[in-house]
Amino acid sequence: MSINKILIVDDEPGIRRTLSQVIEDEGWIADTAIDGEEALKKIENEKYSIVILDVLLPGKDGIEVLREIKSKYKELIVIMISGHSNIEMAVEATKAGAFDFLEKPLSIEKTLLSIKNGLERGKLIKENLLLKQNAKTKLPFIGESHVIRKLKETIEIVAKTNSNVLIFGEKGTGKELIAKLLHENSNRRDEKFVKINFAAIPEELTDEELFGYVKGVFPYAINDKIGKLGLADNGTVFFEKIESLNLKGQANLFMALDEKKITPIGGINPMEIDIRIITSTTQDLQKLVLNNKFRRDLFDILGVIPIEVPPLRSRKEDIPLLSEFFIDYFSDEYGIERKYINDNAMRLLVDYHWYGNVTELKNIIERLMILVQKEEICERDIKQFLLQGEINKEEIVTYNYNSYKEAINNFEKEFFRYRLKKNGCNIEKTAKELKVEKDFLSDKLKELQIDIKSEIS
Repeated sequence: MSINKILIVDDEPGIRRTLSQVIEDEGWIADTAIDGEEALKKIENEKYSIVILDVLLPGKDGIEVLREIKSKYKELIVIMISGHSNIEMAVEATKAGAFDFLEKPLSIEKTLLSIKNGLERGKLIKENLLLKQNAKTKLPFIGESHVIRKLKETIEIVAKTNSNVLIFGEKGTGKELIAKLLHENSNRRDEKFVKINFAAIPEELTDEELFGYVKGVFPYAINDKIGKLGLADNGTVFFEKIESLNLKGQANLFMALDEKKITPIGGINPMEIDIRIITSTTQDLQKLVLNNKFRRDLFDILGVIPIEVPPLRSRKEDIPLLSEFFIDYFSDEYGIERKYINDNAMRLLVDYHWYGNVTELKNIIERLMILVQKEEICERDIKQFLLQGEINKEEIVTYNYNSYKEAINNFEKEFFRYRLKKNGCNIEKTAKELKVEKDFLSDKLKELQIDIKSEIS
């Protein structure tokens, strides 16, 4: 963990000495400069958390130095101090980007409070920058199959709206990538993209993570904490593994999203929020609703626009294109020579089961790029690595599924898809072959959300 470094810019030795002592007593690092020129040189070569800057300095005055700092280092927190201040000067400093304005003689308590608040602001600024950086997708959504072309069209249409989106599909299909693409192509693209993985949050800390808390409400609450919903204000929130949230947590989340307001734990003043919600899940939330394991009202808010991401095995024609893309990607990533996959080896990739979907393919190509020491990737190389990830018959029924029902639903969906395609998507012929009523099969296809038109094309 890095220690905060604070630069004191003042031409009075007593001020520099006193502030340095106060800062070091708090466990921070103090550095000093006697004028603006020295300060600007130090800021260029050192990393500071805060600059404490006097208004009246020899040479360039403090306001001028402040403007130069802010023109190059917008995120740097600057606290102005002055023994000859007035309202006009304070307003001018604030407009130029000062975080705070303190009058001399300095109060130690007020100075420390200003520094602590400034450090907290700096931390939030860094978090926001990181969130924006993390929202930028490094990988495009690759594929030219019919289902992927249709999916890309849907993403393009939906991204321009503010509607909440529910993305569902198996693990490794690219649900988070789609969420980021929706954000990047929306009118919120310049705002934050905040990811919340409910499976990674302990049940007792869910409200703290979502809504934050006020200073003093817990023994460890030494400062106010902004919750992730507040941090995402005006941006996009990506809910992952929403099914892991218990019913009490679902109720609290529904209330916040329904009212578009959050109140930190221990607080009394609600904060209005404007956020877009994108949710991903591998579960059938509708069935969880029917089984009273997920709230209907929360599902209705989250699932305004459903988007299904197909498994890789249902779009095998995209495998060569994806493989070539990952070869180029890892060649650039690791600075290694590009390799190519021969026809027999590619045929093995296309025929493979891919229960880990695109993520599994990406991992195998990365392995091949690093460990195969020749230009051509052949059938033997592919077999060597596929065997390591091969799933035996006993594992197939449980691989990638969180419950018996999920496994059965997935099996039914793949079974009916296969039988339909085999019979040219003729429902009557398929029903007769399977020895079931035509109406039963039609109802089953609706229940499993199998679109006959898309299966035909």
